Amino acid sequence: MREEVVEYVHLPSGSEPPALTFQHRRVIVIIEQEVDDDWQDQISDWIAASGCLCMMAWGRDCSSWDDSVDHSNLARFDYREVPDENFIMTTWHDDELLSEVFFYNQMCAFHPTIDLPLVTILHISETNQSENLLREYQKERLALENDGEPEQVSLIQKVRNLFS
Repeated sequence: MREEVVEYVHLPSGSEPPALTFQHRRVIVIIEQEVDDDWQDQISDWIAASGCLCMMAWGRDCSSWDDSVDHSNLARFDYREVPDENFIMTTWHDDELLSEVFFYNQMCAFHPTIDLPLVTILHISETNQSENLLREYQKERLALENDGEPEQVSLIQKVRNLFS
């Protein structure tokens, strides 16, 4: 498994994002609240400017986040061709379990030339659930590391489930 640092950012709908620190990263956006379009655009700009190169959205209206982050990144380059080192791969996962998004992050979210050691779990929710979500993330990571254990779903089965 690759080395990584995982951070949790709790961001209730309508609130200001934390101070921006540029660092190449993967961002998992978990949407549990309704958001308005202007705020979503603001947060998408924040994601694009943060150094994110892989964004995975899960939860309420997650497919709109895929488009919103794509548009934010295109706007950063005046809607011209985005250089490879700034291209953000975006995905949405509306028909999957959150554990499958965590699996996808571990096994499929890569940039071809830039290492992405930072994982930001951006949680759009009324309540802070850092302890629970970080525990679930680590549980999925450990399951991948211990794939031979009988109580774990095999890696092959997880890949089949992800792409079926």
